[in-house]
Amino acid sequence: MDQVTTQPVLLSAYQPPAFLVSSVDLAFDLDPEATTVLSRLGLHRNPKSGAHEPLRLDGEALTLVRIARDGVTLPPDAYQVDNGVLTIPEMPDSCMLELETKIAPARNTELSGLYVSGGSYFTQCEAEGFRRITYFPDRPDVMSRYTVSIISDKSRVPVMLSNGNPGPVEDLGSGRHRIVWTDPHPKPCYLFALVAGDLVSVKDGFTTKSGRAVDLGIYVRRGDEDKCAHAMRSLKTSMRWDEDVFGLEYDLDVFNIAAVSDFNMGAMENKGLNVFNTKYVLAKPDTATDGDYQGIESVIAHEYFHNWTGDRVTCRDWFQLSLKEGLTVYRDQEFSADQGSRAVKRIGDVRALRAAQFREDGGPLAHPVQPKSYLAIDNFYTATVYNKGAEVIRMMATIIGRDAFRKGMDLYFQRHDNNAVTIEDFVAAMADASGVNLDKFRTWYDQAGTPEVSVDDDYDPAKKQYRLTIRQTTKPTPGQPDKQPVVIPVAMGLLDGNGQELETKLQGETAAKSGTRVLLADDTENTFTFEDVASPPVPSLFRGFSAPIKLSGVSPERSRFLAAHDTDPFVRWESGQQYATRVLLDLIPVWNRNEPLTIDTGLIEAISETLAQTEKDPAFVAEAMYLPGEAFIADQMEIADVDAIHAVRDAARVAIGEALHDQLLARYDSYAETGPYSIDGAAIGRRSLRNTCLTYLSAGGDPTLAKRQFDTAGNMTDSLVALAVLAGIDSPERDAALAAFYAKWHEDPLVLDKWFSIQATSQLPDTVARVRALSAHADFDLRNPNRIRALVGAFAGGNQVRFHDPKGEGYRFLADIVLQLDPTNPQVSARMVGPLGQWRRMDPSRQALMKTELARILALPGLSTNTYEMVSKSLH
Repeated sequence: MDQVTTQPVLLSAYQPPAFLVSSVDLAFDLDPEATTVLSRLGLHRNPKSGAHEPLRLDGEALTLVRIARDGVTLPPDAYQVDNGVLTIPEMPDSCMLELETKIAPARNTELSGLYVSGGSYFTQCEAEGFRRITYFPDRPDVMSRYTVSIISDKSRVPVMLSNGNPGPVEDLGSGRHRIVWTDPHPKPCYLFALVAGDLVSVKDGFTTKSGRAVDLGIYVRRGDEDKCAHAMRSLKTSMRWDEDVFGLEYDLDVFNIAAVSDFNMGAMENKGLNVFNTKYVLAKPDTATDGDYQGIESVIAHEYFHNWTGDRVTCRDWFQLSLKEGLTVYRDQEFSADQGSRAVKRIGDVRALRAAQFREDGGPLAHPVQPKSYLAIDNFYTATVYNKGAEVIRMMATIIGRDAFRKGMDLYFQRHDNNAVTIEDFVAAMADASGVNLDKFRTWYDQAGTPEVSVDDDYDPAKKQYRLTIRQTTKPTPGQPDKQPVVIPVAMGLLDGNGQELETKLQGETAAKSGTRVLLADDTENTFTFEDVASPPVPSLFRGFSAPIKLSGVSPERSRFLAAHDTDPFVRWESGQQYATRVLLDLIPVWNRNEPLTIDTGLIEAISETLAQTEKDPAFVAEAMYLPGEAFIADQMEIADVDAIHAVRDAARVAIGEALHDQLLARYDSYAETGPYSIDGAAIGRRSLRNTCLTYLSAGGDPTLAKRQFDTAGNMTDSLVALAVLAGIDSPERDAALAAFYAKWHEDPLVLDKWFSIQATSQLPDTVARVRALSAHADFDLRNPNRIRALVGAFAGGNQVRFHDPKGEGYRFLADIVLQLDPTNPQVSARMVGPLGQWRRMDPSRQALMKTELARILALPGLSTNTYEMVSKSLH
C-alpha cells in the first residue's frame, strides 16, 4: 500500500505537460504472474510548457527492467524512481524512449490497470490505471496514437483485443500467437484497453449513414452467449440515434464490448473496445428484470456516446470530468426518453438525482460540478459530476433552445475534435452558436449546493395582473460559506380553476404566448408580472424539472390540484409527491406522542383517483402511486427521525392497501401476464403497475398473494418483486421463498446479487444480524465489487431504518467492511464510506455512534488515500 497522500491536487496549479507523446507502441507478452510490457514512446518537448523541465513518468506497482533512449540503454544514474515517479533529468527535445516493465495481473486486487478475472485479462485505466501497466505521463492532455501488439498462449488465450482496428493473427509456433491493433485516432492513456482470454463472441454488423460497414462484437465468458441479444440491439439502436439526433457517425471498422464480473465501475468507454460490468450486458427474461433491461440499454448507449463526447473530444485534466460525463449522461437520458415514456424516464432521473446528488450536496462531501481540488480523483466519480452535470447541460439546452444547442454541439466538435479541452470551451461553443451570453450561468459549475426556491404570488383583479415572485438561496457547503445566486430556468405555465392552460403575456410583451414558457430567475429575488389574466391562476412551475432545485411555498391544496389537473406530467407527479410528503411529515409528531395514526383521507382518495386513470399510461400511474421513500422524507427534515418516518410511511401503506383493496385487486388481476414476456414500454408499464398494486395489497403482512405470484411468475421482474414483498413479512413463506430462489439461481452471479440485495433491504427488525451473517456466506466475495454493492451498498444506502439501528450495529458492520476492503480495493472501499458521513442529520446518540466508526476507520494503519479523503472529509 502506498503512503497516504494528503497534499491536494489543485485546478489552479494546472500546467501543460513538459513533454508530449506523439506515438505509443506497446508490446504485451501475457502471463498472469509476470506479464512483460515493452513500450516505445515518441517523445517531444511541449512548446506550450514554458520551463525546461525534466521528463517525469508516472508508475505504480511496476518492476522496471530496462530503459533505453534512441536505442541506447540508460545507466542507473541517468534516472531515478521515487514515490511512483520515474524522472529523467537530462532529455533532448525529441527522442524515442523504450521501457520494459513487468507486472503481475493475477495479484492485482485493485482492478485498476491490467488484471485477471476468471482466467482472462482485462484493463481499467480511468482515471489513473495506465501507470500500473507502464511508466507514462498519466494525464488526459497527453494524446497519442497507439499501436498494440499482444502475444499469448493460443489455447488459454484465444481472444486478444485492444483499441482501434485489428491486423491478422500471426502464429508464432510453440503454441503462441500474436495480433497487432492500430488506433488511428489520438487518445489519452486512460482510454487504452486490452482484453484477452478464453472468451466467446456474439457478432453483428452496422452500416453507417454514409455507407461504411462496422463489425460489432460482444465478448463474454462461455455459457453467456444467450444473454447478449438485448445489449447488441441497444448498441445498434444507440448508433442510429446518435446519427439521427446529433449527426455523429462511428469512426472505426470495429466496435467491441467485453463483459467482466470483477469491475469497479459500470462500464468504460475505451476507444473502440468498451469494457463492461456483466450487470450491464447480460439479460434474458428469466434472469433479468425490466429495470435490468432498461439499465443495459441506457449504459450501452452512454458508453457508445462517449465515442465523441469523451473520446474524440476529451478532458484537458480531471477537473473537467463533467465535460464528458455530465454531457454524456444528458445524451443517454435523451436517448432513453426517446425509446419509451419521456415522462416516466424524467421522473426516474429526478428520483436518482434527489436520492444521491441532493444528499451529496447537503453533506460533508459536497463539491461543485467542477471541483477545485482532490486527493484521489477516483473519489470524484460522483452524482454531482454525472447527474448534476447532466442537469447543467439540460438547463443550457433549455435556455438557448434545442436547435441552438445542436448548433453548439456541431461547433464544439468542429473546434475541438481530437483535442483535450475544458468546460469553458464547451460553454463558449454554446454561447457562440446561440448568441446567448452564458457568463452568469458559469456559477452552476463553480458552486456546490442545491438552490432552495420559494414562491409567492398575488392577483390584482382590477388590473387583471398576476405577480409571481421567485426567491432563491443556497446553504453553505464545505469551503463555500457564501453563495451567489444562479441562473435558474423556470419552465412554467398558468392554469385556470378548471385546470385549463392559459395563454400568458409578461408585462411589456405585445402578444400572449400559449403553452410552456421559460422564465430566467437570476437574482436572489425576481418578480414577473403577467397581464390580461382574467381570473386568479394556479402556477405550474419547473415543468419537466427544468432546474435541479428544491421548491417550497406550494400549499397542500395547490399541490393536490396540480396533481389532478396539470398538463405537464412531471408536475403532476411532483405535486402528488409533495402532497403525500406533507401528509406523512404531519404524522410524525403524532407518532412521537404515541397517539393513534389516522391517515389523511385526501391521500387515499388521491391514490384512488390516480389508479382510476390506468388506461392512459400504466407506467406513469405506477410512479404516481408510489409513496415518497423514507430517505426522501428524511431529507425534508433538519434532523431525520428515522424510526418515526418508517412507522408513518408503513402505516400509510397499510391504510391505502386496506381502503382500496378491491380496486387494487381488480387492477392486479386485470394486468396478469397472458402472453410471452416483452420489454416494450406498454408491457413494462403494466408489470410496474401490477407490482405496485401487489405491494399495497401485501402491506398488511399477508403473504398469500405474493407467495402465489412467486410460485407462478414467468419472468424475473414478477418473481423478484414477489420475493422482495415476502422478504419483508415475518412468515414461513419468507424463508421458503428465499431458499427456493437460492437453490434455483445460486450459480448465476448476477441473479444471486439480487438475492443478497433483497435481504439487505428487508425492513424486518433482525435485518442487521442477517446482513452480517450474509457477509460470512460462502457466496459472499469481498473481491467482487458487484457482490459488495449488492449486500453492503444496498444495506447502507437503501435501508434507512435498519442501517440507522439505534445501537449502532449497522454503522459497525459498514465500518468493518471498509476496514477489510481498503487494503485490497481502495476505490470500492472509499465509495462505501458515504452513508456514515450523514451523521450531522441524525440525533445526538446516532451522531456519536457514526463518528466513532469513522474515527475507527481513520485510525487504520496504512489507510489508502482514497478512503482517507472520504473519511476525513466526512468527519470535519
